[in-house]
Amino acid sequence: MDPRIRQHAATIVNHSVDLQPGENVVISTPSVAEDLAVALHEVVGDIGGVPVYLADSDRADRAYLRAAGADGIETPEHLAALYENVDVLIRVRGGQNVTETSDVTPETMAANERAKKPISDIALSKRWCLTQFPCASFAQLAGMSTEAYEDFVWDAIDKDWDAQREHQQRMVDILDPASEIRIKSGDTTDITMSIDGMHTQNDYAEYNLPGGEVFTAPVPDSVEGEVLFDMPLYHQGREVENAHLVFEDGVVVEHSAETNENVLTSVLETDEGARRLGELGIGMNRDIDRFTYNMLFDEKMGDTVHMAVGNAYGDTVGPNRERNESAAHVDMIVDMSEESVIEVDGDVVQRNGRFVFEDEFES
Repeated sequence: MDPRIRQHAATIVNHSVDLQPGENVVISTPSVAEDLAVALHEVVGDIGGVPVYLADSDRADRAYLRAAGADGIETPEHLAALYENVDVLIRVRGGQNVTETSDVTPETMAANERAKKPISDIALSKRWCLTQFPCASFAQLAGMSTEAYEDFVWDAIDKDWDAQREHQQRMVDILDPASEIRIKSGDTTDITMSIDGMHTQNDYAEYNLPGGEVFTAPVPDSVEGEVLFDMPLYHQGREVENAHLVFEDGVVVEHSAETNENVLTSVLETDEGARRLGELGIGMNRDIDRFTYNMLFDEKMGDTVHMAVGNAYGDTVGPNRERNESAAHVDMIVDMSEESVIEVDGDVVQRNGRFVFEDEFES
């Protein structure tokens, strides 16, 4: 077994979820990640945790979704019962075909998200980690050899996360007391939102591995302006290019995309909350230096911001503030490397991808 797989497992268990003796943990992986599943079980066993293993199969998911259809999907209450009785959830992404669900209708995918919302709520209340196994299908999606993609993934994961936390904390300290953010990029994005009373979180690989962003929630009805997500979104096995949203009073009132606009439409029609922003994130992981069509990595890139329509994470919503709730949570990315600024309460804190506390910042 590649020693980096054992290191990956150790980082998940010891850093991301901090498993303690006697705790119950569910480990979910695809078949291509069996080596990581084995390594995870070894580390869990060394600590004295109690694992349950679930196989994750895109082929099986596709078969069920196509057979059930949008009107036949029910909430799996038995899975909810399992999740209620665990302390930690570990999910590993991977698969043999990244487009496996591309022939499931967007309406069925949206119905599945609505049915799974209670399960997601339980999962988010636990300690959890979502990570990636560097399999060949994701390497192909990224336009890389399998070996190069393995290096890319494990280099992004095997970091000094304490140092990354300190780097990102400088941005947290700017955002957390702030009232308003404005994001401008070229002549296609100019959007403002209030974050007054919201909490800014420092993602240094506790929940997502790799980590590398700071994120918060907008006040739901405060978002105004337009945004062009000029980096592609890969969702439901389909590529959505140049998604464009226009917000008024916090709600998407116009939308378009150059490809697969129906996928974007289905996301926005998931429920009422899907037409509002639930997250604003700022990528700060400089070791993720290329776009790979994988949101788990792409949203962490330096020189980017991302916004998610749909559900807001509870730990970003301050007391006496409204939380945007939705079965959807779909991130989309803006390239901030050129002709771009982030303003916080009128002050420029990032210009052309460089932060005010970095040497390369142009005042």
